[in-house]
Amino acid sequence: MRILLTSTSFQDTPGDHQKLLNSQGFSVDVLRGPVSEDVLLPIIQEYDAVICGDDEYTSAVLKKGKEGKLKFISKYGVGLDKIDLNACRELGIPVSNCPGVNQVSVAEHVLALVLTFEKNIHLQHISTQEGSWKRWIGREVYGQTIGIIGLGAIGKELAKRSHALGLHVIAYDVFKDEAFLNSYNDISFVKDIDEIFQKADFISLHVPHTQETEHLINRNVIFNRLKKTPVIINTARGKLVDAQAIVEGLKEKKIRGYLADVLETEPILENEVLRGIENIIITPHVGSRTYQSVEKQGTMAVRNLIRMINEASSKK
Repeated sequence: MRILLTSTSFQDTPGDHQKLLNSQGFSVDVLRGPVSEDVLLPIIQEYDAVICGDDEYTSAVLKKGKEGKLKFISKYGVGLDKIDLNACRELGIPVSNCPGVNQVSVAEHVLALVLTFEKNIHLQHISTQEGSWKRWIGREVYGQTIGIIGLGAIGKELAKRSHALGLHVIAYDVFKDEAFLNSYNDISFVKDIDEIFQKADFISLHVPHTQETEHLINRNVIFNRLKKTPVIINTARGKLVDAQAIVEGLKEKKIRGYLADVLETEPILENEVLRGIENIIITPHVGSRTYQSVEKQGTMAVRNLIRMINEASSKK
């Protein structure tokens, strides 16, 4: 079988995931993603399967693939918003992903961003490297309130770690996990997202990108629904926020900071509206890029592909 591998995390990180893939006897080609529709269209029909990151598997790409050899899509990672799942269903192309393996890494990244911002570590590192001894005044996170929007696997891990740091934790989700909340009764679950907007000093986003969540943080939220001046953290999907509203909110002091591991368009564009703005920290989508997380996700992605192949073979 001929496989296209585009996840750069998978490619760049040695470990058992690579050993497992290499032991299958596949012919593996690599591209460095995220790969756009125009790059995939001329080549996708040549592959039996893909192990992909956030590539553009549009309806056109999938139809072209189905006309050729494409039979399976194994997503490295959790988010499926870049894959046209309706087209996959219509064409009979099974899709798998890797839930429940990157939550520790991403939760730690959220807190790393928060502590970096509050302690001015990024600014003071640059300053000392330039030979300066300028000293900023930081803030403690202890006793502040973090509002978590989306209490899935990552949200739960962040909630536990935030409480351990002395933060008050409030969380919102469309589903209420009673078992988890009963085990961690210091985490306050709210039924109305506006309670997050009214009470939180930090707002961390952990929901998938859908039509309902696109621009969840928008100009109306920032200018009319926030009661404090929070720091917003986004390690989920760039389209959850209106970037221009973030810039305006910072300018008008409606929010205190924006900490992002994701952008609407990745890699970062030269004209990215969030670049070079004071009180914005951007990391290049590395929240789950730890040796431990990559190995777990990569291994699951390969095993998912093997499972789909075996299931298809058993039906013949």
